[in-house]
This record gives sequence, structure tokens and C-alpha cells, in this order.
Amino acid sequence: MELAFIPSPSHGVVHLGPIPLRGYAFCIIIGVFIAVWYGNKRWIDRGGKVGTVADIAVWAVPFGLVGGRLYHVITDYELYFTDGKDWVDAFKVWQGGLGIWGAIAMGALGAWIGCRRRGIALPAYADAIAPGIAFAQAAGRWGNWFNQELYGKPTTLPWGLKIDAAHRPDATPDLATYHPTFLYESLWCVGVALLVIWADRRFKLGHGRAFALYVAAYTVGRFWTEHMRIDYAHRILGMRLNDWTAILLFVAAVAYLVVSSKLRPGREAVVEPGAEGAEGAEGIEGAAADGQDAGKSGADAEVAADVSETGTEAAAEADEDAETAAEQAEEGAAEPAGKPVAG
Repeated sequence: MELAFIPSPSHGVVHLGPIPLRGYAFCIIIGVFIAVWYGNKRWIDRGGKVGTVADIAVWAVPFGLVGGRLYHVITDYELYFTDGKDWVDAFKVWQGGLGIWGAIAMGALGAWIGCRRRGIALPAYADAIAPGIAFAQAAGRWGNWFNQELYGKPTTLPWGLKIDAAHRPDATPDLATYHPTFLYESLWCVGVALLVIWADRRFKLGHGRAFALYVAAYTVGRFWTEHMRIDYAHRILGMRLNDWTAILLFVAAVAYLVVSSKLRPGREAVVEPGAEGAEGAEGIEGAAADGQDAGKSGADAEVAADVSETGTEAAAEADEDAETAAEQAEEGAAEPAGKPVAG
């Protein structure tokens, strides 16, 4: 018998009269709130307007939920569209099953639509919300705890997760404690968020590089937690599908970091047109341009003065030469005529 373990909730849903309150849904909602709240704070610090992140989230969140569910249903279609399964279950999001890869991809599409409507560049918005997304994932993973799903291999460690008999794998019905991969990934996501915050302050990441760092760091942790899980998954060359996805996204994120830092170094001066910070930045840029124009005009005036002075000196020298020639001619005319010529 295990002397210490992490207990699982006896119920993943509490009924408030006819209204079911599900722990999985609460974790997702809390995650969305954290992402929007902290993303808004970072957006304002970058010079954006209050409320812009929330306005764009109105597009990003629904797209993300749909994308996350689509990814799960497509990659685990046998749970819904094979003999003995009810395809209607594909719409029961509250029972679990949101793929983060699909959520980020479709969420990015929704964010792009929202950004286009406000005249904002998507990379700047992505940089602002990147740590908030990681914090949101950390909160959302606790939904798997409520549903007693996506755990790892059996373990006797004191932080092993106790799983009720109804939720245990068929191969190990008598083993009660398993690796809490939901907790491992939750803690990893918190670390990813802190890493992105630190790197952004230290290196002034811009043009989507903070978001790329988030993707690269998250996929590293997802690779090893995914490798620990024992739930059914499609495999390619012996590895789970999500492991391959994590590898491909890691390579893409690192490549973007390297190429973007060379092509577009630094950080955007203006992230949102019309914001107070944007006006200040535009004013500074305008003042700098005016200063350059003034400097150019001054330089042109100095060159003109030099040319004028040179022309004046040349004219004075010409007058002196003409005056000397006149004096010599006058002296020659004054000499007596008929002077003998030497033979």
C-alpha cells in the first residue's frame, strides 16, 4: 500500500440544480482569464491600448476551442467514428479532449482576424500574450486531474496520482498510482512562462520571437511528458504522434528565432496605431527626421557659403592681376621713343 500519493477528485462535476459545473471547463475558463489579463498587462507595457487584447481574444478563443477539439477528434477518430461508438460524443468537449496544437493554430487564425480589424501586426500581439498562454496551459492541465485522464506509467513515488478503478488501464487494473503527467506539464508551463518573461526583458524580443521561444520551450517539455503517457495514441516509427509534432514545431520555432533575429533585429517601436505610446514613438521619430533635415539644410548652407567665399577670393585675385597689368602697360608707354637698339 502506498503511504503517500496525490488523490483524484471523486467527481469531476458538481450539479447546481439542473446546471452542471464541470472542473474541466472551470480550468479552461480560468486559463483563458489568466491569458487575457496578463496579455493585456504586457500589451499596455509595450505601448498598446487597454482592452485590445480582450477584443482580439473574442476572435482567438472560440477559434482556439474549435481547433483544439478538431485536432483531438481527427487524431483520435476511432473514439468517435468506429463500430460501437457514438459520433455525437465528438461534440462533448466537457468530457475532455482538446489538442493544444490545434488550439494554437486555429487560435492564431482567429487572432490574425482580430488584429487585421484593428490594424495591428500579429507578431507583436503574439509576443505580448505568449507567457499568458503558457500560464493558461498550466491552469488548463488541471482539468485532466478532474477527469482522471492522461496520466503516465505506474509508480510508487510519494507524488504518484491515485486513479479510481473505473479509470485505470485494462492492463493494470490492480495498480492504483501513476505518474501525474498533468502536474509535470503544468509545472513545466509555469517555467516556460517565466523563461519567456525573463528573456523578453533581457533581450527585448520582438517581431514574434517571444512567441517562438514559448513554442520551442513548451515542445521540449511536452516531448518528455508525452513519452511518459500510457493512453492510446497513434504511433509513427515507434513514437507517439504528438512527439513527432513537438519535434517539428521545435525545429520550426528555433529556425524562426535565428532567421528573424537576423532579418528584423530589435523590437517594434509602435505596436498599435493611435495608442499614447505610439504617438510618443511617432513624435520621437518625427523629431529625429526633422533633426536630420535641419542638419542636412545646415550642411547645404555651409557648402554654399564655402563656394561663395571661394568665388569671392577668385574674383579678388582676378582684379589684382588686371590692376598689375594696367600698371605695367602704363610704364611702357612712358619710355622715350627711338631708343637705339643694340646691334
